Amino acid sequence: MSPHSNVDASTAHPSGERIVEGTHLMHRSLKVEPAMVESAKGIELYLANGRTVIDACGGAAVAIIGHGNEEVSKAMIRQASKVSYVHTQSYTTPAAEDLANFMLEGSPHGLEKAFFVCSGSEAVESALKLARQYFFEKGETDRVHFVSRKQSYHGNTMGSLSVSSNLARKVPYQDFGYQHVSHVSPAYAYRYKHEEETMGDFTRRLLDELEKEFLAVGPSRVIAFLAETVGGATAGCVPPPPGYWRGVRALCDKYGILLILDEIMCGTGRCGSYFALEKEEITPDLVTVAKGLGGGYCSIAAVLAHKRVVDVLRQGTSSFNHGHTYQAHPISCATALSVQKILRRDNLVARCASMGELLEAKLRAELGACPSVGDIRGRGLFWAVEFVKDRQNKETFDPSIAFGIRVQQAAFEAGVAVYPGWTTVDGTKGDHILLAPPFTVTEEQLDVIVHVVKTAIAMQEKLYM
Repeated sequence: MSPHSNVDASTAHPSGERIVEGTHLMHRSLKVEPAMVESAKGIELYLANGRTVIDACGGAAVAIIGHGNEEVSKAMIRQASKVSYVHTQSYTTPAAEDLANFMLEGSPHGLEKAFFVCSGSEAVESALKLARQYFFEKGETDRVHFVSRKQSYHGNTMGSLSVSSNLARKVPYQDFGYQHVSHVSPAYAYRYKHEEETMGDFTRRLLDELEKEFLAVGPSRVIAFLAETVGGATAGCVPPPPGYWRGVRALCDKYGILLILDEIMCGTGRCGSYFALEKEEITPDLVTVAKGLGGGYCSIAAVLAHKRVVDVLRQGTSSFNHGHTYQAHPISCATALSVQKILRRDNLVARCASMGELLEAKLRAELGACPSVGDIRGRGLFWAVEFVKDRQNKETFDPSIAFGIRVQQAAFEAGVAVYPGWTTVDGTKGDHILLAPPFTVTEEQLDVIVHVVKTAIAMQEKLYM
């Protein structure tokens, strides 16, 4: 069991304790007790047992400015003393208006409106509904289908889980979700590019497959293509091949299909640019953001809508037929605004890019020769290490070993928290770990992280190779 998984590996959990149920809190596992964190500061977590752990994954790529920032805490308290909650059917607040205006000043990439909710799953669910309403308002009511990618993850609510392809999370809910969904191959070169292909050939094959899927479904029935700009936790920090997103945008335009980019994990600076899409030179119709938006200080996420989508609603019903009790929550918005102001004022996105280059160099130098390391990939401070039993043929470890989780557990015991991944390749096999430290991480801390990870990998290699 890992702090970030529901997998019960046979090795000891980082807390070292099997659970004796004396709590009414339902944890992710009813068998293993998670480690108790009493406080956190910077990139360090302070556990109840007296240990200190470096948060090298930002929780789940969340803590972009680190933990325990007093400026953010004060902003939270100030808002709570003014107004803690209003219902958005009748009211708005300066906190919500200011956050939207700050994020979308100048309508970057044509994005004009922000719809704030409480989680990434809610943001994706909202984006799916907004995309459907866009075509409903246009009278194109036959459009009911979404195309997504294999080895993707977009959330845990039924709609967002339906468009996801994280097979393990879907096992109890087969035939229970939204049915008008299909999946195409991921832009995952290490596993899906043929040996004889160039990267350009791979891109062309992916685009050809996507167009064939549009045609098979019927272009007039497709609402949107939804994908993570840079692949997230399921396959592990997968950057797209050159030209992929420009080709996707062209196909969507050709058939009048919306493009929804999921930047819940890879956005808000994590990949070294505020939007990961900036390096792809494309304009999306809808973007979802979450983790780095509040930086872990509050529960907040957003759908960002392009003007062309908003204009259709303006010319139709003039409303979004969707809402939540806690949407645009004043305390969450004020807190997120403080995080975003720090991000911009302290040039932390640029720092993420430069520290990311350092992290990449250190990972390649220190882990590149490890027999179990098949691929090192990522962008900004968003990196994954994929493990293989055989580097020549890319054979995976037996899933029962849970190699990636064992690496995570060994690193945790040595004082570094990383994010483990399993079923990396196709939903049934493959292992990786993910590194996504706060943008405030220092070079010295990166050295510690990489050294501990290397040692943890070597320990598992001795046992399983």
